[in-house]
Order: sequence, then structure tokens, then C-alpha cells
Amino acid sequence: MTAQVPPSHSIRQQETKQQHEERMKWWREARFGMFVHWGLYSALAGNWNNERVTKPGTAEWIQNTVQTDTDTYAEQALAKFNPTENFAQQWAQLAKDAGCKYVVFTTKHHEGFALHNSEISDYCAGKKLNRDLVKEITEALRAQGLRVGFYHSVIDWHHPQYNYHLSKQIPHPFRDITTDNNDRDHQKYLDYLHAQVKELVTNYGHLDVFWYDFSSPDFQGQEAWRAFDLIQLVDSHQPGIIQNNRLFHCHEAGWTDSTDLDAVAFNLDTNYGDFISPEQYVPTDANTVIDWESCMTMNHTWGYSDYDHNWKQPQEIIHHLIDAASRGGNLLLNVGPKGDGSIPEKSADIMRGVGAWLKTNGQSIYATIASPFKNHPWGAATQKQNTLYLHITNWPADNQLNIPITNQIISAKYLASPETPITFTATEQGQTLTLPQQSIDKIATVIELQLDAPPNTL
Repeated sequence: MTAQVPPSHSIRQQETKQQHEERMKWWREARFGMFVHWGLYSALAGNWNNERVTKPGTAEWIQNTVQTDTDTYAEQALAKFNPTENFAQQWAQLAKDAGCKYVVFTTKHHEGFALHNSEISDYCAGKKLNRDLVKEITEALRAQGLRVGFYHSVIDWHHPQYNYHLSKQIPHPFRDITTDNNDRDHQKYLDYLHAQVKELVTNYGHLDVFWYDFSSPDFQGQEAWRAFDLIQLVDSHQPGIIQNNRLFHCHEAGWTDSTDLDAVAFNLDTNYGDFISPEQYVPTDANTVIDWESCMTMNHTWGYSDYDHNWKQPQEIIHHLIDAASRGGNLLLNVGPKGDGSIPEKSADIMRGVGAWLKTNGQSIYATIASPFKNHPWGAATQKQNTLYLHITNWPADNQLNIPITNQIISAKYLASPETPITFTATEQGQTLTLPQQSIDKIATVIELQLDAPPNTL
């Protein structure tokens, strides 16, 4: 691949540090968003020819797994893809109930089926269903006061000019089929990609996030997607929008093999995107230099499957959210609706469980910044000016909690039980809190400490 050199006169090149901070402010304060993977694959639900596809993880990847062409795939999937009239309102209500501040949903996944009414493709909801599903979802989210993000796959298994031969690493249904020739004009596909993105950023009002997917080390950036041009296109039509880094797969865009964010400190150039997007894990250390968001499933698949029942418990999700906030990042939690748009009851239960905890403890997550100290065996911390929040996920056996700060404590209370007293004593090791014999909240007990100044650690 050739060097990835950003243009010298882009909107991003002209942005000042203060303007960048203002643009990112809402996103940094949000901390928790809902991710939605929904498309034709949702209707297949892990089945092909009415039989289960047994390969692990098969859901949104089913076309690639069974190695079929778009016509055959669409014939089966479209017959079962039947969104109900009010599915979008149900999504929005669930996101609100869960305590999410923004929602990112798939406008087009790798299969290539666009959920909007596209003027440049017949392979879209507008032509096949006579509905603009993107419009329906966007309007429902805004009605609930949620910010809106568009996910858009830059790979496309349906487009005849998308030249998957240019990468040996990005999956394609035909990769192992020798009958497919290499007579593809990738530049024509890029014209299509950019035109379809332009439709999305010009026809649906103000957007908050544009979430690309995906690149590989051998095919990424300007050469693969005209990436800098695409970022400029989105910026020019959506002032203030936030874009992720997945048009690239290089060091400048924050990519690293490490799960420790310290390894990529100072290595996210915002010409390549505004935040990095670790998948299925929360980085092991804090980083307040770059912005990041962990995207995560509730089970083992992004799209809906009849067979994936490996659900995380609400407690596990909440602990991931605490870890993300305490390390200066966001959590984007995925749901995979069925072909009719309904969200599986187990997914909904998990989301509501998170929302119930946030209803009591949300102030310790929203609009906070990373912990002032390394995480301790008892849990993690967040802070907000003179307030320090302690998230106790492992109750100390001796009921003593040592906080390594030099500050005086003005007041201390449990968010879930403000009337329960907490005693605290200044020591050489900081401030020691004496706790009751049992936790106040079995999921995560949050203590709010009002200090005499912003936390000053030992």
C-alpha cells in the first residue's frame, strides 16, 4: 500500500484544538450508546435453505459463509424480511430505557443491501420494500432525544465492481470460488460508495456520528476507499459530525496489536478519524489523549441468530461500562433485531437491566472523566471536578477501602442508599472508608465523595 498522506486543505486541517474539543464534547460525556446490526441477514437468522448453518458466529456473515451470489441470497432473505410498522419506535424506546445517549445503526452491512431509499441502487429498502427504513429509524430516535449515528460498510458483496481481489484479507463470498474472474473496476465501485454516502449525509438532517467498517492491513485508506475524500465529503455536508477510524488500518489511525491504550498514545491523527474502535474488549489501561469507544455484543453474533444463546448478564455489561468510563472511553452495546425489526426479549431484558442501574448511578458515568489513579482490586473510579465516584465491584473482605488521595473529604454517600452512613479517616495512605459487611448494590456499589478540590493522588 502507498503512504497515507492527508490533504493539506481539508476541513479537519483547518480545525483548531478548541473547535475539536467542542465538537467531541457531547460524545465524551455520553459514555453509553446502542449499536444495532440489522439487514437481510437478520431475516435468515443463521439459517440457509431452511437449515441451520453450524459455523460459529454465522449471522450477519451468512452470505459469506454459504458462498452464494446476491440474487440467490436476496431471494431467500427478502421473502422473510418484513419490518413491522412501529419497529423503529420500539428501538428508540429501548435505547432510552437503557440509558443510552446515542444510537448507531447499520445503513448498509457487508451484504450491500441499503436500508434507505437509494437513487443509485435497486438493492435497497426503498425499491424492494417501498419504505425508507433509515428515515423511519432516524425520526424515531430523534423523537426520544437520542443522537443519531450511521454505520456504513465500505465493503460490498453485492456490487459487481467491488474488487475484492485487491485484498487477500477482507472476506468475500466468492474468494474461494475460482469461476469468478478479475474483471472488476474498483474505481467505479468507489464512485458508487461515495454517491451512496452522499445520499445518507444529505437526506436525513443533522447526523452526529458516521461509523465506517472496515479495512485491513493490506487494503485501506485512500487507495482502497478514497478515504480522505470520503471523510471530507461527510464533514462538508455534516458540520460537527464525529467519524471513526475504520477507513484506515495503519499506525496514524490508532491501530495497534496491543490491548493497552498507552501503546497508541499520540498516534491517532484526527485526519484519519476522531476515535478508535476496539471490538469486543475494553482496553486494559486508560488513555486521555485519544478518544475511543469499545463496541461489544451481548452474545457471540452482531446480527440476529436463532441459535446464539450465549448471553452476557447485565452485571457483566455494567462492569464493562464502568471499566470504559473509568479509562476514559465509551461503550457501544449491540443489539441484533429479528427480520421483523423486533428486538429479542433477552436483549431487551439486558438493556433494561443496564438502564435500571444507570437510573440510580448514571451520574457516576455520564459526563465523567477517567479515574485519577490505576484501578484497584475493589473496582474502578471516575471523576467530575471535585467529585470522585468509586465503583465497588469486589467488596473488600475487611470492609476497608483505602483511597490514595491527599484531599479532604467533605461528604460521602452511597448513590443507591444515601441514608446509609459512611465513616472515613485520613491516613498516610490517603483516605480510608469503613464499609458495611455487605455490598449496598450487588451489581456495583457506587460511593460519591465530595472533595475539597479535584482529586490529588498520592
